[in-house]
Amino acid sequence: MSQVRAWDLPTRVFHWSFVTLIICSWASFELADKLGDATLKWHRYNGYAVLILLVWRLLWGFVGSSTARWSAFVRWPWVAAGYLIDLVRGRERHFLGHNPLGTYMILALLAAVGVQATLGLMTVEHNDTAWGPLYKLVSEATGKQVAYYHVRLLHYLILPLVAAHITANVLYGALKKDPLIRAMVTGTKPAGAYEDGPEATMVAQPIRRALVCLAVAVLFVLGAIAALGGKIFY
Repeated sequence: MSQVRAWDLPTRVFHWSFVTLIICSWASFELADKLGDATLKWHRYNGYAVLILLVWRLLWGFVGSSTARWSAFVRWPWVAAGYLIDLVRGRERHFLGHNPLGTYMILALLAAVGVQATLGLMTVEHNDTAWGPLYKLVSEATGKQVAYYHVRLLHYLILPLVAAHITANVLYGALKKDPLIRAMVTGTKPAGAYEDGPEATMVAQPIRRALVCLAVAVLFVLGAIAALGGKIFY
């Protein structure tokens, strides 16, 4: 079966980098003692990387290839509801990029991780040996409360969303023969009647464009922390 382009390389790198950073967020916290990292330095740096990646994705949604653009896949809630109804009724609808229902899963996951990483900037851990760069913006009591929600967001919201996302992708591949996971590796899908277009339109010089977005994201995140009085590396 002939293949058509679905995802550009920067979008695919973002996806798997995001997965890796979520895993590292958990590991750098839970294994801090074994790593000899009492001040959670690596966990903090991982949080910076998460925020930089999220800002990058926000920018890429405006300047990336067609399937990566917000205007291409963010639809009104009732459109997602209509897709769900069709899905339940067994009506086949295929999308080259994100389907309307999956869009809201992705937006929820990005938002949850963004909130968690932002809370981490103001967190004071229970042993008072680890703190975020902006912990002085809140009282000590508030910082510890922020730490409480920082951890709970991972276990009670982010991980369930990740599990639901993985399950949906596996089921789509097994039951609907829609290779979502493979497409995010290879960047291609089998040619077909997709509602959002027969093939993705790739932007010129995607690597250079992505690197510019990355530089802007780094400057924005680290610059904002510094502007608010935070010490980035300590």
